Amino acid sequence: MDDTGGMDGMGGTVDGTVGVVGAVVGSTVDGTSGADETWRQHWGRPEDALARAVEVLRAPRPDVLPRLSEVLATLVPHTALTQLSGVCTFSPKHGYGPPELTAAISALELSRLAEHTAGTTAGTTATGRPWQGEAELAGRPRPVVVVATAPGNGSGAVLVLVRSDSAPVAPGALAVLQQVWDLVTAHSDHRATDAAPAQAAASRASANARARAIAEFTGTHSAALTAILAPLRSADLDDATARRSATELAVTALLDLRQGAELDRTLSESPAADAFARLVRELRPLLRHTRVHLDAAPPAEADRSVPADAAHAARDAVRVTVLLMLEQEKPTRLHVSWQFTPDGLLRAVVRGDGLGLLTADALTVHRTVDRIATLGGRHRVEAVPGWGTTVTVDLPLALPEPALTTDPLDGLHPRELEVLDQLARGRRNRDIAAALHISESTVKFHVANILAKLDVSSRGEAAALAHRAGLPRGPVGLHAAS
Repeated sequence: MDDTGGMDGMGGTVDGTVGVVGAVVGSTVDGTSGADETWRQHWGRPEDALARAVEVLRAPRPDVLPRLSEVLATLVPHTALTQLSGVCTFSPKHGYGPPELTAAISALELSRLAEHTAGTTAGTTATGRPWQGEAELAGRPRPVVVVATAPGNGSGAVLVLVRSDSAPVAPGALAVLQQVWDLVTAHSDHRATDAAPAQAAASRASANARARAIAEFTGTHSAALTAILAPLRSADLDDATARRSATELAVTALLDLRQGAELDRTLSESPAADAFARLVRELRPLLRHTRVHLDAAPPAEADRSVPADAAHAARDAVRVTVLLMLEQEKPTRLHVSWQFTPDGLLRAVVRGDGLGLLTADALTVHRTVDRIATLGGRHRVEAVPGWGTTVTVDLPLALPEPALTTDPLDGLHPRELEVLDQLARGRRNRDIAAALHISESTVKFHVANILAKLDVSSRGEAAALAHRAGLPRGPVGLHAAS
């Protein structure tokens, strides 16, 4: 292992798919002096480095990666960058650069690359040092720099910079890169914890839809691949080599699906014990210069998972409550606890032995009440003058049921929508088949499905419903039925 975080002699693959092909650079390799001089011109002075970091932190959330890419261009030249983060519960993978590249890099590839670099000799990224080398991404080996961090021991984040060449990056530039990424992820983590109610609602709704889609696709693909395995393993087939190869491919695909589902759970949830321990670490600095004693009671079911948005809201509510009690209640002792209720709630309780004067609407500060309500939760303040105050926050652990669809066409597949569009134009099966380049029997199959899904009994009723929904799309020309 050298000072740049590269590895000597590492080959093979990560979980059978992500191959690390040549990961070797050295801090004394010839040619680094020019690159070292370039980055120092832009980042050598502390005020320059801080100014560039501020540029990224000031960017609106959608512009963070583009701005980060622009800022890092003089530090680590790259053609694209992509991140995998547990901060965003509904869209953990983001990228910036050529769409054909960033879209082709999967979250599973990034996860495997992060695991591999953290598990290398001396645990490169796990010990706070970027890793550089080559990795299999989007179908072929590419030179990359990988930097990872775990702010506050949270879900953490990994950033992968895809480079145009494998020229070594100067050790000093890598050290600055690590600090910039630590700063950006810490800032993003605070944004997630203090998210506006509308953002929290969008996050939970999107997480709900994503979880359902993953469950449906995983079940469908698993069933299909399992069905393929049976005939491929049949003794009636003569080509043993083909059968064995196909079986191995199918098994690999099944494992990928399961790993993808596990990755999704890891990014969108966290163990209750970890989330509570993080809360305690956030509270201790608030009490450092007081004489208040903190009693912390973690949840009994320490390994149970908590949705990330519920954990964020619970930590925010407890932190705000503690600040209010320190200011208004003057307690000498605070008791903070999390517990799971039988009816599926995460209950956060803060009890103080102060003046007992906290009002029922005290938590409206910092939009805390709005965040709780957005997630379907509730809170109550019980103050007894002279005896103290107890604040209880209940947050549902289960995702809310999605609203029922109101568009009758939402249940149709893309091909069925195309057929319905043709029906709305008054075309017959033969003409639809010619227009869509499919067989007439396939058209009949789609029409039958459309009638069943729309709960209509004739093509005319389906066409009328399509017209009310805005079909056909585009101009309707004259057409002679054949």
